[in-house]
Order: sequence, then structure tokens, then C-alpha cells
Amino acid sequence: MTLGIAVIGTGRMGADHVRRIDSVIAGARVAAVADLDPERASAVAAGIEGCSFHTDPAAAMAAPGVDAVLIASSGPAHEEALLEAFARGLPVLCEKPLTPDPAGTLRVMEAEQRLGRRLVTVGFMRRHDAEYQRLQLTLGQGELGRPLMLHCRHRNAESPSFFTTEMLIRDSVVHEADATRWLLGQEITAVQVLRPRPTSYAPQGLGDPQLVLFETSGGAVVDVEIFVNCGFGYEVRCEAVCERGTASIGESGGLVTRAAGRAGHAIPQDFTVRFAEAYDREVQAWVDATRRGRIEGASTWDGCAAALVCEAGVRAQESGGRVEVELPERPPLYK
Repeated sequence: MTLGIAVIGTGRMGADHVRRIDSVIAGARVAAVADLDPERASAVAAGIEGCSFHTDPAAAMAAPGVDAVLIASSGPAHEEALLEAFARGLPVLCEKPLTPDPAGTLRVMEAEQRLGRRLVTVGFMRRHDAEYQRLQLTLGQGELGRPLMLHCRHRNAESPSFFTTEMLIRDSVVHEADATRWLLGQEITAVQVLRPRPTSYAPQGLGDPQLVLFETSGGAVVDVEIFVNCGFGYEVRCEAVCERGTASIGESGGLVTRAAGRAGHAIPQDFTVRFAEAYDREVQAWVDATRRGRIEGASTWDGCAAALVCEAGVRAQESGGRVEVELPERPPLYK
């Protein structure tokens, strides 16, 4: 069976997913798209046989041949689209964040629990990156001993004009929050944020860069450098410091050129380049699982835990102090 997918949101991320489903992965097709901008939705749907376009997500989900939903709209629109998918019993791949605030995430989690079954996979694509997967496997094998610290770097060449200090945590460090939980198999229990003097290249009012510190339930400490106006490219690195050694990913690799007395390699300029293969693998894994009648990958609980970590991080930004993460008891559906 070919899986018919309704893609909600046809901006940069949504349009890239439409391209991916239509021409990269196997076992699925784009059956419908939805966007508030009808011209953008129409342009994305053009050339895809049997793909209808809509301005209402519910209409796209109700379109003929739709078996599942991929949500790539703006964060504030996620909750309504998720609840609509639940009402129709449609499996969902939802880009992060699940919702922009913990209250919305908790409402989504409660609604899914009332269904009595999982429908949501959250789009934390680093779980599908080959380097991250090797790091998780290495830590899980235990040859390096117990992980003591993670050193993380998350850099962007520049930030969009609308980017805020709060978004440093909710839109960027959220990836490190999920990666930390996934790599270590531990919950994040507290957050601190240190704020150096902002770079002169940051837009007015943006406190960039920052150093975010996580404490975990297993006694590990994680530091995250978030710097979204570094100027030179997109760079994500992680080093695990363990009892008997270290393991790191995101170092220089790929093609190295040597000419005119210099050696170097290209630096990706954004996440769609650095994690292109991870996105392909993520969507393919979701399609494969859905066709088998299974829901796998990051769950609504994972999205909720990351949102609550980010909430504590924003409070730490504002207070300058250590803020504990207030996690509810993990529901049986997600154990």
C-alpha cells in the first residue's frame, strides 16, 4: 500500500518535505497540502499527480486518499491540527515543537491518552542522523564507561530578524534537550543559562550567544553553546566525556581541499544541508512504520519533556538562576 500523506504547511520546511515524499523516499505520495497562503499551496501541489491544495488543514486531512498527516506549519497552529488528526484517527509526524508552550503540549498528550493509543511521532530529526546514532550506540555499549558530561555546540550563521532571545531556547536548544535525553536515557532535572556580552552582529535586543547548562537524573552535566549569529555557517557538535574515554561527532569531515597554501572543508550554511540525510531517514522510517500499522520514534511524551525543559530554560534566562524542571509522572501509554 502506498501511504497517502496530507502535508500541513508549505513554507520552507513543508515544501522540502513535499519534495522529499514526492521524489526521495519510497512507499508514500503527497495526497494533499494545506497552507493559509493559497498561492503557495497551489505552487507546491503543482506537478504532483492527484495532489489537492487547501487553505484549511481539516479539508486537506479529509481529502481523498489521505492516510496520514505531516505537520510542518508554524508552531502555534500545531495543536489544532493535531487534535483534528486525532479526531480522524490519522497517524501524524509533527515537526518540533509539538506546541510552543507546555500547556498546549500537555493538552495534546491528554487527548492522545484518551484515544488509548499513540498516533504522534515528533520530528526530532537528530535521532535519525547517522553520527548521532553512532554516538548513542557507543554510549549504550558501555565500553567508555558511564557518561559524565556532554559538551554541545549549536551555531547558525545568522538569525532571522524575528528571532527572539526566548527562541534561542524554544526553537534551537530544544534539539539539545531531546538529544540529551535520547543519548543518555536520562531526564533533564534542572537548567541554568549564562549570558556573556552579546555579539555586535546580533539584532538589537537578541541576547546571543548563551551557555545553557543541564543537570540530569543520572548525575551528568551538559553544556550547550547556542550561538545563532556566528557568521561562518551552521555547526552542530557533541562530545561525550565518559569514565574511560570520550566520543565526539560533528567534527570536520567530508571533502578537504588543499590549495594556495591552505587546507579546508566546506561548512554547511543551514540545517537543511547539515541534516538533509537525517530528514530523509526520519520521514522514511515514519512511512515504513505507519504502513506496518506501528507508531515509532519520539513520542508525545518526548515532545512534552522537551517543552518543559525549554520552559525551565526560559525562566532561567529571565532569572539568571538555576531552575528545576517540573516533569509530571510519565503516563503508561509512553512507557
